[in-house]
Amino acid sequence: MNKTFTRSTKLNRVSYDIRGPILKEVRRLEAANIRVTRLNIGSPASFGLFAPENILDDVKNNITCAQAQAYCDSNGIEEARAAIVRYYNGKGVAHIGLDDVYIGNGVSELILLVMQALLNQGDEVLVPAPDYPLWTAAVNLSQGRAVHYQCDEQADWMPDIQDIENKITTKTKAIVLINPNNPTGAVYSKECLQRIVRLAEKHQLIIYSDEIYDKILYDGQKHISPASLTEDTLVVTLSGLSKSHRIAGFRVGWMVLSGNRGMAEGYIEGLQLLASMRLCSNVPFQYAIRSALEGYQCINDLAKPGGRLYEQRNIAYRMFNDIPGVSCTKPKGAFYLFPRLSKEKFGIKDDQQFALDLLLAKQILIVQGTGFNWFEPDHFRIVALMEKEGLAQAITDIGDFLSTYHQ
Repeated sequence: MNKTFTRSTKLNRVSYDIRGPILKEVRRLEAANIRVTRLNIGSPASFGLFAPENILDDVKNNITCAQAQAYCDSNGIEEARAAIVRYYNGKGVAHIGLDDVYIGNGVSELILLVMQALLNQGDEVLVPAPDYPLWTAAVNLSQGRAVHYQCDEQADWMPDIQDIENKITTKTKAIVLINPNNPTGAVYSKECLQRIVRLAEKHQLIIYSDEIYDKILYDGQKHISPASLTEDTLVVTLSGLSKSHRIAGFRVGWMVLSGNRGMAEGYIEGLQLLASMRLCSNVPFQYAIRSALEGYQCINDLAKPGGRLYEQRNIAYRMFNDIPGVSCTKPKGAFYLFPRLSKEKFGIKDDQQFALDLLLAKQILIVQGTGFNWFEPDHFRIVALMEKEGLAQAITDIGDFLSTYHQ
């Protein structure tokens, strides 16, 4: 009898529907030369939003040097880490040094690393609902338990502070913040962040702050790092260049430790061990970091009135709210929308089936709301990176589909 292999049971509670099961149907359609409008992944270059030339020049100018072709320190090259320190000093984060910075192959790698270093079986981490699903997957893969706290759609998707406090137990190790938020586009107020920081201090929790969209802000919004609000608990801030500088394929991310490192000396040793085991992140692309953080921030032009991201957000927001049975909170950051579907009008019980039905009818790929660990099958996410004419046509097609849809 031939031996067979099954997947690890560690994967039983792991999912990632942004690149999920519906992609099999997408590949079938595309193999038959049927064009699919992919509004599922936030990859700017795929929509013609390319990196600033000065960043590409820095990588090109350094790629032939010996240092770029060798392993570097497992935390990253010094000039890049120094630029990251200066950047967070400018955001009001004090008392950080080069050793507090870890550069990774994108934030995704670092999310897995920080959870693996922290969690034992049954430990709990508070994660927002909706969330970027890699956080939930990383917690579960690390044998922890993701406990989802509610974000309030009626309050511009701000975290429900009382719900967070109600869900803290003796097993709770940390709280995750995603700000600006993916998938909702919420930008958290200073008051909201201060209240969460006080909870973390009171219960001695680590704060993980995912800030990958911190430069993509609309309507005069200001981004505040919780790391600038506390010295009394450990804060791990994660960010990178994938979105703000349109180089998702370069896989340039980092995390910064700040606040009370004394409460987590053993944990930090674990982080260093795991960082060392993967030797280092991609060295040539680390040379993009200093010029990206310290050069002209052209993302500001894209996000202000008249800018491409700003105008695309406005068109999508207006058009979704004009569809009968659909409502959408206006995003204040990032480049996603998370529209709500009327339960009464559409009767959706299985939102993955809704996404598949839309794909087959209109060849438009979106991600269902439960793919972001939302509690009800009544939302979906689209990426608003397509130029406004194509985006408007896609939303028109979604409206046409919904005009006769009932599950």
